This record gives sequence, structure tokens and C-alpha cells, in this order.
Amino acid sequence: MEESTTNEPVSQDVTATGTPSQNQSINVTDGQLFKPLLVLSAPIVLAEGLDIVYFLVDLYWIGHLGTNAVTAMSYSWPIVYLGMSIGLGVVTAGTVLVARHKGGGQLPAIQSVAGGTISFVTVLSLVLAIIGYILAPWLLTLVGATPGTEPHTQAVGYTRITFLGLVPMFWFFVFNALSRGWGDTKTPLKLMGISAFVNILIDPFVIHGFSANPIFEWAGRHSLEYSLYAWTGFAGYGIEGAAIATIVARSIAAALGLYVLFSGRIGFELTIGSLRPRRSTLVEIVTIASPTAVEMGVRAGGVAILTAVLAIEGDAAVAAYGISEYLVGILFVISLGLARGVETTVGQNLGAGQQFRAKRAVYLSAGMAGVLFVCIVAAAYPFAESIVSVFLGVEGGDVAAGAIRENGASFVRIVGPALVFFAVFQVTLGAFRGSGNTTLAMLLATLELVVFRIPLSYAALVWFGAGITGVWYAIALSYIISSVIAVVWLVRGTWILPSSLPTQH
Repeated sequence: MEESTTNEPVSQDVTATGTPSQNQSINVTDGQLFKPLLVLSAPIVLAEGLDIVYFLVDLYWIGHLGTNAVTAMSYSWPIVYLGMSIGLGVVTAGTVLVARHKGGGQLPAIQSVAGGTISFVTVLSLVLAIIGYILAPWLLTLVGATPGTEPHTQAVGYTRITFLGLVPMFWFFVFNALSRGWGDTKTPLKLMGISAFVNILIDPFVIHGFSANPIFEWAGRHSLEYSLYAWTGFAGYGIEGAAIATIVARSIAAALGLYVLFSGRIGFELTIGSLRPRRSTLVEIVTIASPTAVEMGVRAGGVAILTAVLAIEGDAAVAAYGISEYLVGILFVISLGLARGVETTVGQNLGAGQQFRAKRAVYLSAGMAGVLFVCIVAAAYPFAESIVSVFLGVEGGDVAAGAIRENGASFVRIVGPALVFFAVFQVTLGAFRGSGNTTLAMLLATLELVVFRIPLSYAALVWFGAGITGVWYAIALSYIISSVIAVVWLVRGTWILPSSLPTQH
């Protein structure tokens, strides 16, 4: 049996350096809390915001293909989100364990955690890519897309190409997670910025090519477009082009991220030998990662089930929900950014034996999230219809687009205020994950979806005949109830596991 790395001397495979050019981590275990939390969380929020830019840019350009394409994206998103969510859940173990070992001064253990996480996630992404590619048509049928229709056909192509790109996508997830655990959130932001820029740059061309491309229309360069089309014959890949652009951009970020990890440019360094993880480390990774992967999977599954429920109301309802989910996604990544900052802060402080400071960080972050979301929701509320209209493209004036706009705007107005509670809920779950209590976070997330959101939505739509508006109220109510339960559990203080604290000798 292999020994734990906890008490070994510092290995040459992992270096911690105090030079500003290498050690980019932020100190969250000493001094005041507000500024370090802000400095730690702000880049995460911005990086997560850039992440959603991928999908918003895709949706914008796809909107110019027509409402069928928007509907196809709405059907695809729950399936794609499910695959991505499993990866995001698994890499959380890297954040938690790196933060804990750094807080406890156990630098050699970081090598095993980082290498083990990379290896585990690589294998997982390959398996998911194969499964997703093969099962895409069936999975899309499950969420309500009718086989043989244009939305189903387009959705299959988009979903399959996205799953083929899971490996580089997961590698970048790993880089982000390990960097966050170390306390460096600026480097992932820089790489995400590069990746988002590439995606924005190539998206309109791989989607529309040189035929009816809005870029040339806006620039008044129709002659150039005609010449390029005559030369290349390239009319774009349509909705599949959005997936291709995303994969190219993610792959660039993944390559840069792996280079940073293996060059030691953020403060610790890995080698190829680091990728051979110890059995004990793999067990630790799986133990922490499994509940979070299930949590993220349940979250994505909930979106898929709600999509299927709303399919009862027709494609316009599904498209409205798809756009609404993208809008919620913007706010979700903000709350997730704050939650991930909490994960790092709680993990490092508990690793250093500072329970009171860890709790204080959670309360402070929850307050920051609440105030921020009140401001965001208040600013967006009067412009609900205009915000939704941005994603309806050239067909924004037809009957179907009008229904989508109306339903999407009502979502913003009804669910918007409840997102303040949702933000606090996410920060609270981040605290639980940071302590290593990923099972509790999973149970509460499952409670919100399986016990509240989905049953209430189904009841509103089917039993009470409240239509899509009733579903919006059900979603809002589920956010409020779940937030109250999570905060009560937080105040109890029983979420801190003994295993997250330093061993007493």
C-alpha cells in the first residue's frame, strides 16, 4: 500500500516560490477578509462571465439563422450542460484539496492531487465524449425534440461536435480548479480572456461563412463577401459552426493552461511523473468529487427535465426557456464565482485550523452576493423585453419570435427577484464544498431541483393549468425555499467536517 504524501519533505516536482513572477496566489489566511475575498473572487466572476460569453455569442449569431436554430440550441443546451457539469463537479476536488494542503503547508501533497486530477479527468472526458456522441439523438428526444424535425436535426449536430471537444474543455476546467485552490485567480482570467476573444473573432465566420453573413452587411462590404464566397464556396457550418468555434477557443486555453502548470509559472510546478497518481490520492479525489459531480449532473438533469416539461407548451416555450437559462447563466456564473472564491478561502482557513475565520468569510461573501444581485436585478428589470429580443435575430418580428419574447420577458420579471436568494444559496453551497462536505452540497442542490423546482413546475403547468407563467413562479419559489434551508444549515455550523481540519499530534 502506498503511503500518504502529507508529511513527506518538499518534492522537486512541486515548487512554491515567493517571487512575484511565479507565486501568484492571494493570502486569505491572515489579515482582513474583505479585500482578499474581493481580489480572489473578482477574477473568478469575470472569468465565469467570459465563459458564459461563449454561449451568449453563439446564441446571438445563431439567432440570425432563425427561430428553428434558436430552438435547436435550447434543446441541445441541457445535454451539453450535463456533460460539462460532470467535469466541473469532478475538478472541484482539485480546488478543495489544493486549498486544504496549501493552508496546512503540505506542499508535496499538491503534486499528487494536481496530477491525479488531470489524469482522472482526461479518462472521464474521453468516456463522456464517446457516450455523448453516440447517444445524442436519443438524449435530445428525451428532452422533447421531435425526431425528423429541423430543430432535432440541428441539435444533434451541435451536441455531437461539442462532446467531441470535451477533452480540451475538461483540461481547462482542471487548470482553473487547481489555480483557484492555490489562490491564483488572475491567470485563469487571462487565459479565459484569450479564449473568449478567439471565440468572438471566429464565431460569425464559422457559423455564417461568406454567405448572408451579418458582419459584411453591417460593414457594407457585400462585394468582398461575394468575392470570398466565389473563391471558397464556404457558406458556414450553421449551428455546428458555433460548436467548432468553441472547441477551437477552448483548446487554445487548455494548451496554455497546461503549459502554465508544467512550467511552474503560478507558484507550484508539475512534471510528467506527477500524472501517475497515488492510489490514496485517487480515492480522496473520487470521494470529494463524486457528490459534486452528481450535484452538477442533477442540476443539468433538472434543466433537461424542465425543458421536456415545457415542450408540452410547444417550441416557443422551449425557446423562451432556453434564452432565459442563458440569461440566468450570466447571473449563475457570478454567484458561482463568489462561491468558488469561498471554496478556496474556506479550504485554506480550515486547513490552517481557523474555523471562525472560515465562517466569517462565508457570511461576508453571502452578503456581498446578495447586495450585488439586488443591484443587477433592479437594473435589468425594466429592460426585460429588450434583453430577450437581442437573441431573436433577424426573425424578431414574426409570431413565434413574439411569443418567445413575451415568455422570456415574463421569466426575467418573475424569477429575477428570486435570483437574489439563488446567489446566497450558491455561496452557501460553496462553503460546504470548501470544507470537503460535498455530500451536503449535493443533497441541498438535489433538494432544490428534485423536491421543489421540478415538481412545482410540473404541478403549475399540468395540474393547475397555470401555463408557462406558473412555471416561472414555481422556479422562483424553489430558489427562495432552498436558500432559507441552506442558510439555516450554515448557521448551525455542523457542516465543517473533522477531515477538513489539520491533524492534531
